[in-house]
This record gives sequence, C-alpha cells and structure tokens, in this order.
Amino acid sequence: MEPAPRISLDQWRALVAVVEHGGYAGAAEALGKSQSTVTYAVQRLQALAGVKVLTLTGRRATLTDAGQVLYRRGRALVEEAARLEAVAAGLARGWEAEIRLAVEIILPTAVLVTALEAFAGEGPTARVEVHESVLSGTEDALLTRQVDLAVTSHVPPGFLGEFLMRVCFVAVSAPGHPLQRLGRPVTRRDLQAQRQVVVRDSGPYRRRDAGTLIAERRLTVTHMRTSIEAIKAGHGFAWLPEEKIRAELDAGTLVPLDLGDTARRYGDLYLVFSDPDHAGPGTRRLGALIRAAIRDTCPAAAVAVSR
Repeated sequence: MEPAPRISLDQWRALVAVVEHGGYAGAAEALGKSQSTVTYAVQRLQALAGVKVLTLTGRRATLTDAGQVLYRRGRALVEEAARLEAVAAGLARGWEAEIRLAVEIILPTAVLVTALEAFAGEGPTARVEVHESVLSGTEDALLTRQVDLAVTSHVPPGFLGEFLMRVCFVAVSAPGHPLQRLGRPVTRRDLQAQRQVVVRDSGPYRRRDAGTLIAERRLTVTHMRTSIEAIKAGHGFAWLPEEKIRAELDAGTLVPLDLGDTARRYGDLYLVFSDPDHAGPGTRRLGALIRAAIRDTCPAAAVAVSR
C-alpha cells in the first residue's frame, strides 16, 4: 500500500493560487483565507518537499526551477481533485451515466453547442450521445426508445411536445444560378425546371418531406453542410434554415430567390422526452439547458417558450 501523502491538497492549492494570482495577498483573496494561512501552507509545502519553491521579488512570488516542476504537477493535482468532486456531486444527484439526444439538423448549431457546453460544466459524469437526424428519423428514434430526449419538428402520436422555437427557411441559390438571372420574380414553373438540392429523411422508411419538394430533378444528400456547399457551387436551389446559412447570406455566396411571399417558409421545433415520467435529472437538466440556449441565442424565434 502506498504511504499517505505528506503534503495536503490545501497546501498544493495554496501554491497554485500564489503563482496564479501573483503573490500571497491575491491568493488569500481568491481562496477566501487569511494571508498568514496561505503563507504558512506554502512554507509547510516547501519544508515537506525539501526544496525551495518560491522566491520573493518585491511583493511578487516567483517560482524556482524546482518550483516550476512542482507547480505544474500541483496544478494538475488540484484540477483532478476538482473534477473528482464534480463526479461525486453528479453521482449524489443521481445523474445518468449516459444521455441520448436526437436533434433535427435544422436546429441552429449555436444552440446545440451552447447547451452541451453548459451541460459539460454541470454534469461531467454523464456521457452525451447526440443523434443528428432528419424529419422522421427523429420521430423513429423516439418511437423505438433509442433516445431519452429529442428536438423534433414532428411530435409522434402518444408523446407530448413543448414548443421551443420557430425556424425560418429561405429559398436560395448561388448568385450565378440561372434562377438569379431571370430579371423577374421566380415562378413555380421556373423552379420545376431546375435541380433542387434535398437532405434525405434519415428515418428507415423516409416517410416525410419538409413540404418544399417541387422539382423532379433532385440532388439528394445526407448532410446539411453538403447541401449548402452543393448550392454554393451552383448545383441547384433549396429552402435552407436561415440560421444555418447566415454567414453565406452575409458573404453573398448564397442569395435569396425572388419568390415573393413564398421565399420564406417556417417550421416549429419541439422538445420531447421519451419517457417524461421517468426521465432522470441529467436528461431534464439537458432539456432545460437547450431551452435556455434558445432564449440566449435565438430570442426572436423563441417567442412562445415558457420562462
């Protein structure tokens, strides 16, 4: 059995704080301790380690060569201890070991990333598995209980959905596409004569479309990013989520089609728990963070979200 460490975690924490806050006064304030307590902790660490760790230059503490090594190792030890405490806190709250989330690809990427970052800060014990899906693929994931939580545009029968946000789809093409050179508003007949770029329904039976299928000539892909790049390259037109192509619209690499009132279409997204009565605290927290991320990043689209 390994002997018990002589240097305590509090002493390592004091050393790290002194280095990172430029001296004993700053460390004492950061740690919420008296300066004498911090000074004594670092002195004890040096005595127990048997090497000089810090030298004072004026009021600033500077690491010795040996101190540099001990500081790096000590900081890693303090950070690991913090992670361990977070794991213990998550276990105490009863968080699930894994949370499975299905997200339709039309959800703005910033929303998903913001929610996942916030969740990682609160629940490092839980693994999150994200299924990026299209149309009926999200519904099927719920119906077959492949996921615990979903952001979907269609709530399956027997499930309850909470409105999250409204997504705006814009009809676009590349600036040099024939539809941009007509010199008049684009008609349905004009669209039917061109190629439409479509993202394939990810459900096994592909039983849904977004209500925008017009052209017989189609380029069907499996990822939203592929469709965006194909349209930028002039391979067709499509209705794409405005938030997903904002950078391209601003840069002029994608241009809205002159379709009058039909240039924009709208769809709603809902939050659905696979089993709301038995959803774990981690699953519920992730749902709450998705709601919060929408309010923070897309407030205008979340007009009906309850606060």
